[in-house]
This record gives sequence, C-alpha cells and structure tokens, in this order.
Amino acid sequence: LMRPLQGCRSRGIVVGTVTLCLAAGWALQTPGGVSLVVPQPNINATVAQNILLSVEYSCRGMATIEWKHVSGWGTTSIVEWRSGNYVNISTVYKDRVTTFENGSIQLRNVGMRDAGYYFVTVMDEHGTNAYGTIIVNVYEIIYEDLHFVAVLFAFLAAVSAILICFMWLCNKSLHLFQKKTTHKLTASTTEEIELETIEC
Repeated sequence: LMRPLQGCRSRGIVVGTVTLCLAAGWALQTPGGVSLVVPQPNINATVAQNILLSVEYSCRGMATIEWKHVSGWGTTSIVEWRSGNYVNISTVYKDRVTTFENGSIQLRNVGMRDAGYYFVTVMDEHGTNAYGTIIVNVYEIIYEDLHFVAVLFAFLAAVSAILICFMWLCNKSLHLFQKKTTHKLTASTTEEIELETIEC
C-alpha cells in the first residue's frame, strides 16, 4: 500500500520540477526583457503647480518610452523618445514637458484639463513591452473664497478700529464732563460759604 503512494509523490515532484524548469527556460528565452516600476501611482496637485510623473525602467539594449494622457476630453499623446536620442514632444505639450533618462517626465503649470490617467509604455528592440499608469488629480484654488475671507477680515478690522476710537472718545468726554461737574460743584460750594459768611 505504501509503494503506490510514494510513486505518486515522486511523480508529483518530478512533474513540478519539470514545470518549474520549463517556466524558467521560457523566461530566459524571452529576448530582451523590460521591467517598469511606478513608485507613486497617484498624484494630487493644484492648478499652476509642476508635477513629476516618476517611473524607473530597466531594459537590455535600446528602449522606446511613450507617454499618453487619457481624460474626459480624450486621449492625447504627450511624448515619445528612444533612450539616448530622438525626443518627439506633442505640440500641445511642447513648452511644458521635460523628459528624464529613467523614463520619468515633468509636467509644468498643470491645469484642470491635465487631470486623468497617464499611461507610460516602455518597449525594447525585440518588441517586449512594460506598462505603467499614474492617476493625476488636479484641484483648483478657489480665489473667490480667499478674496471673501480677506475682505471680511479687513471689514472686521475696520469696524474694530472704529469701535475702539468711539470708546476712547466716550471715555475722554466722560472724563471732561466729570471734571467740569466737579469744578462747578466746587465753585457753587465756595459761593454758598461766602454767602453764609456775609449773612452772619
């Protein structure tokens, strides 16, 4: 009873080893080979900010890198270049894109239309591809709200200054009124004393 079980186990080990060797062999036979890493797949930015769409690729031989932008407004090709030479930047992005040797791009002065999905493709000389995606969210600075807060703050500061001046004037007037009243009382008391002296 034990022998057939051992036979099945040994056959399973053999089949597993053969499968593993075939998979490794197939991987090694694949010409070229490209790998791509996207360290930050989600980027939040505000309008007019510069953003770095960062990737890192490795490739045996010459690589071609291509970036595309997909949003509600459609698909736009941004840039395509080969490592070492030839950079083809779309006219829409001509003055806004900088390319880097590791496959990254910098996008300057982003707007609301720059929000969306950014797809990067790295292809080697043998046609092997690696793909990456970065999602970019662009938020608008609401200047109207900031303007309202600034105006409200200025208004409150002006009202506070007026109230402080008014309180100072009231205090000064009250002080003068008390001084005059005290002076009159003193004068009338002096007159009464004089009158009493005359009557006597």
